[in-house]
Amino acid sequence: MNPRPVGESAGAVLAELAAQGRTLAVAESLTGGLVAAELTGVPGASKVFRGSVTAYATELKRDLLGVAAPLLQERGAVDGEVARQMAAGVRRVLGADWGISTTGVAGPEPQDGQPVGTVFVAVAGPGGVQKVAALRLNGSRSDIRRESVRGVFELLAGELAGGPANEPIGNARAQDTEQNGGT
Repeated sequence: MNPRPVGESAGAVLAELAAQGRTLAVAESLTGGLVAAELTGVPGASKVFRGSVTAYATELKRDLLGVAAPLLQERGAVDGEVARQMAAGVRRVLGADWGISTTGVAGPEPQDGQPVGTVFVAVAGPGGVQKVAALRLNGSRSDIRRESVRGVFELLAGELAGGPANEPIGNARAQDTEQNGGT
C-alpha cells in the first residue's frame, strides 16, 4: 500500500476539520515548520488553521507550550509525554479545538539518549482526547522529517474519524522500517 502524499493528507485533515467546524494549532520541534507549511499550502487553510509554534529549543517547549520542567530534565525533549504536553499546550495557547505536535531525532546524531529516527507525534482535542504515537523511522534527515509530518497527520485523521483507526499507525510504521533494515 502506498501512503498518500503528505499534501493530500494535509488537505484531507483540513477538509474534515472544516466539516466539523473545528480549528487546529501545531507545535513542532524536529519538523521545524514543515507541518505548518503543508497545512498553509492548502487553499482555504485559514478557515481552520490557527497557527503554529516551532519550539526547537527545549526551554521554548517549557516556556511557550507549558511542558513540565521536571519532565524535560528527567527525560529530555524526545519523549511521548513531552509530545502530549506540546499538543495540549499549543491547543491552549493558540485557542484551537485540536492541537498536534512533533518531537524527535532527525539526525545526524542521537539526542537525549534517543537514536536517530525516534519520533513522537501527538494530538490533543475536545473532550480530553489526547493520543501519542511513537515512530521509529529510517532514512535521511529529510526522510525522517517528512515521515514525521505524515505520521502526525495520520494520527489526527484517525482521531477525527473516531479514534480506533489510528491505533496501528505506530506499529505499521515500525514494521515498515524494520523491513527496510531498521536500526
